[in-house]
Amino acid sequence: MDAKHMQIGEVAARTELSLRTIRHYEETGLVVPSARSQGGFRLYTESDVARLMVIRRMKPLGFTLEQMRDLLEATDRLDAGAGLGAGERDALLERVRGYERAAVEQVERLRVQLARAEEFAAALGARLDRNAPADPS
Repeated sequence: MDAKHMQIGEVAARTELSLRTIRHYEETGLVVPSARSQGGFRLYTESDVARLMVIRRMKPLGFTLEQMRDLLEATDRLDAGAGLGAGERDALLERVRGYERAAVEQVERLRVQLARAEEFAAALGARLDRNAPADPS
């Protein structure tokens, strides 16, 4: 194994994903290890880690595995670039823009939920403070 490859444990630590989750993403075709060691261990590159980070960031925003696959396919084709006609490139960029818009919308919904949760926690804290026993000293 050379310095360009990482085993799944290192990838799990770097991405904060479990081994099981990484293997699940492999089984579903979202990420494929770049190589295997002579002993059969999965080997990953920085590119594989970046791909897993895209998936990790999409998950809490509610994107489905199919949407993740679609976005990754679009970005893979854009990154490859070779042989793309202007129309195809524009269509791929529009797909990516659609995911960007959806992500921004979901982030805003999550901000509203977080604000409501913080208000609720503060209200509970205030209630507890009002009902705390008086200090006997």
